[in-house]
Amino acid sequence: MKVNKRSIVAFGAMAAVSSLTLVGCAGGGGDADNGGDAAESAGSITVWVDADRAGVLEEAAADFTADSGVEVELVQKEFGDIRDQFVQQVPTGEGPDIAVGAHDWLGVLVTNGVVAPVELGDAAGDFEEVAIDAWSYEGQTYGVPYAIENIALLRNTDLVPEAPTSYDDMIAKGQAAGTEYPFLVGLDPEAADPYHLYPFQTSFGAPVFGTNDDGSYNADDLQIGNEGGQAFATWLASQGATGTGVFNTNITGELATENFTSGASPFYLTGPWNVPAAVDAGINIAVDPIPSAGGGEAQPFAGVQGFFLSSESENRLAANEFLINYIGSEEVQTALYEVGGRAPALTAAFDAAVAADPITAGFGEVGANAVPMPSIPEMGAVWQFWGVTEAAIINGQGGDPVELWNKMAADIQAEIQ
Repeated sequence: MKVNKRSIVAFGAMAAVSSLTLVGCAGGGGDADNGGDAAESAGSITVWVDADRAGVLEEAAADFTADSGVEVELVQKEFGDIRDQFVQQVPTGEGPDIAVGAHDWLGVLVTNGVVAPVELGDAAGDFEEVAIDAWSYEGQTYGVPYAIENIALLRNTDLVPEAPTSYDDMIAKGQAAGTEYPFLVGLDPEAADPYHLYPFQTSFGAPVFGTNDDGSYNADDLQIGNEGGQAFATWLASQGATGTGVFNTNITGELATENFTSGASPFYLTGPWNVPAAVDAGINIAVDPIPSAGGGEAQPFAGVQGFFLSSESENRLAANEFLINYIGSEEVQTALYEVGGRAPALTAAFDAAVAADPITAGFGEVGANAVPMPSIPEMGAVWQFWGVTEAAIINGQGGDPVELWNKMAADIQAEIQ
C-alpha cells in the first residue's frame, strides 16, 4: 500500500536520535519472538479491530512492519463491545494501543481519560471537514476517521422519476404513485427513532444543542425545546396516528425494508446499509436529499468511524505513525470503503468513490450537509427521554404534543444538571 515514505524516514530518525526502546501496552504482544532483530528493537503495537475491517488492516500492518520494524498485533473484537472493554482495560495496562470505534464514543472515552489526542498536523486538511469535526473534542482531535455514515432518501425511480422538493411534495408524489405507502421510515413502538426523524426536526430550526465558536456542541445551550422544537412536535403529531398516519411506529426498520424492496412505497428514509437489499430486489434507486418539512435545511446526523489512540500506549510514536500514514492513506481508506460501503473520510478517497458510484455520491451529498452526532456525555440524557416522547406524540398518547415536548426538554435539562 502507498504510504508517505518520507514520514517513515523521519519516524526512524526520531526513534534513533531519541534512543527510544518502543514497547507496546501490556496487551500488545511485545514478547513475540518471530519479528527479527529490527522488530524486536522497535517493539510492537496492538490494534483492536472488528472482523469486517481486519482483512484490510492485515495488509497495512504487514507494510508498516516491513517499513518500520514495529510489529502490529491485530486482535478481533465485536464492534459493540470495544468501547466498554477499552474503558475497563486501558487503566490497567491491558488494553491496546489503537482501537476502532465510533466518534460518538468520545465523550465517554475522554471523560474516563483513556484516549489520547492524535497528532494529525497538516494531514487534518486531507479529510472531510465533518469527519474531523466529529473526532474533535474540546479543541483536540482524538482519532483518524475512515468512514462517514448518514441517512438519505432512497427513491424508486420506476415509481417516481423526479426527486421531491419538500416533504409535502414527497407525500403527494408518493400518493400519486398509487402504492400502499407514500413514504416509509422504520420506527419503534416504544422509542420511535430520533436518529431517523432528526432531519425533519432540524428543518424546523430545532437542533439538540447550540454550538460554540469552534463548532463544538455546547452542553449549556440545550436547544431542543425551543419554538422550532414545539413546531416540530405539532407537525409530528399531524403525521401520526391522529393525523395522516404516514408515521407508524408499528412499521419497524425490518418491515420498512421489506415493503420498500417489494415496491410498496416509492420513498424510504434509511442509510447505505439497506441499499444492497434494494439492489438485490431489482429496485432501480436514486439517493436524494432529505426533503424539508419545516422550511429549513433537513440535516441528518453524521456518524463517523475511525481509529483512536490509548492514553496509556507506551509506543505512542509508532502508533501515531501507523494511524496517520497507513490507516490514513488513500489506499487503506479506499479498501475500508470497499468492504464497508460507507463513504471514505479521506477527501481523495471520498472524491474517487463519489465519481465511481452514484449511490455513494448521493449519500455523500447529503452527508456534506450533515451534522456530527453529539459525542458529549450530556447526550445520554437526551436519548433517555427523546425517543419515548416522539413515540407518544406519533401514537397520540399523553395529551398535547407541545406539552409533551416541553416536558421532555425540562426532563433533559434536569438530568443534565
